[in-house]
Amino acid sequence: MTITFHLNDEEVVLQEYDPSATLLDFLREDQGLTGTKEGCNEGDCGACTVMVTDKAGSKPLNSCILFLPQLNGKSIRTVEGAADADGTLHPVQNAMITHHGSQCGFCTPGFVMSMVTAHKNGATDHDVQLAGNLCRCTGYAPIIRAAEAVEAQPVPQWITKEPLPAASVSAAIPRSSDALAARYAANPEARLVAGATDLGLWVTKGLRDLGEMIFLDGCDDLKQIENSDHEIRFGAMVDMNRVREAITPLHPSYGEMIRRFASQQVRAAATIGGNIANGSPIGDNPPALIALGARLHLRQGDSRREIALEDFFIDYGKQDRHPGEFIEAVSIPRQKDRLRVYKLSKRFDQDISAVLGAFNITVNDSMVSAARIAFGGMAGTPKRAAHLEAALIGQPWDEASITKAMAVLEQDFTPLSDMRASAEYRLETARNLLMRYFNDINSDTQSVLEVQA
Repeated sequence: MTITFHLNDEEVVLQEYDPSATLLDFLREDQGLTGTKEGCNEGDCGACTVMVTDKAGSKPLNSCILFLPQLNGKSIRTVEGAADADGTLHPVQNAMITHHGSQCGFCTPGFVMSMVTAHKNGATDHDVQLAGNLCRCTGYAPIIRAAEAVEAQPVPQWITKEPLPAASVSAAIPRSSDALAARYAANPEARLVAGATDLGLWVTKGLRDLGEMIFLDGCDDLKQIENSDHEIRFGAMVDMNRVREAITPLHPSYGEMIRRFASQQVRAAATIGGNIANGSPIGDNPPALIALGARLHLRQGDSRREIALEDFFIDYGKQDRHPGEFIEAVSIPRQKDRLRVYKLSKRFDQDISAVLGAFNITVNDSMVSAARIAFGGMAGTPKRAAHLEAALIGQPWDEASITKAMAVLEQDFTPLSDMRASAEYRLETARNLLMRYFNDINSDTQSVLEVQA
């Protein structure tokens, strides 16, 4: 398939290339642009960050897990393109020098490109913007000071001008969900590539041959968010940063969890449909969606069906999805916010959960009238706690009922021990999360972000 993109203001047209080749390897090995660094090669450290612009705007992305066909019709700017052609440095680059934001320098190109993108977008929540960039020697204080120093400075003209090339046409890069449905129905063994935040690791870490691939980024009709009086509907290709923006006013606890479960770069690539279709037992998104009663919209050719999200996950690595069928959208019923989502992990930011609990309990006249509770990390799939829900419904909303219900959780789950947590830890903390929810709802909210020495 032919692809066209801009790289530091120069047009690139590729016809003969490996579609599973990453942008990082292309930059370093084919273009000699070695400023972009290979660190973890899994999207965790941010050393490979570049700015990618399309008609929706500019994003910082990890080039190490970005396949070349995902760039079709886009503009890429690397650290070599942060300065003007005449050598004039970007304000971010000057600030990093002035504020001594670099020592060994290995992490610096990624930091610079994250900061260049944030500066272009007017983003000043620097701790959030830089959570996906790792520095082991300078420390974050001078880097944050550099970011703060350029907040009021204008975006350089060479950064504001990002002309986009015309995207090349290819059947493997469909431009609509209709084209995708036809292509996938005819090639049901093909691998669907959304943001590649997981599939990228299959290549860089697993060295796997992905075979035939269909790249979904051109399907703009799958990137829509539709609001109505009764639901909010996310197209499968809505990235997780946009999900967070849309969901936070409705369910703030869910939005805060999304901020933690991945970096800015990963959330800018990862999609809600891909996160669900991945089927990970430790995926943080599905438990929250299940607790909200989300529905999944599936399409196979011209046929469509709708199922409850919890019914999509059958067993570890197995989902209710037919050959040639893909996720088209996920919808969430509008409801009063009773949702709390608790993520337990060894790191606060950007870490795989040991346990994630999502609680959505309705109380009327001091009695529990409904409950939807789901966990990740407790079984081979994201799963509702049916026995726990039953133990709560019809009971008084008090500490005695909560304590009694906590004891039945082992009827719902027999978790495993692994490198993240022991089975005993998972059961005990999952029980305790119910008590935390009880205290939260009763206005005794506990947040580690608010703990003071």
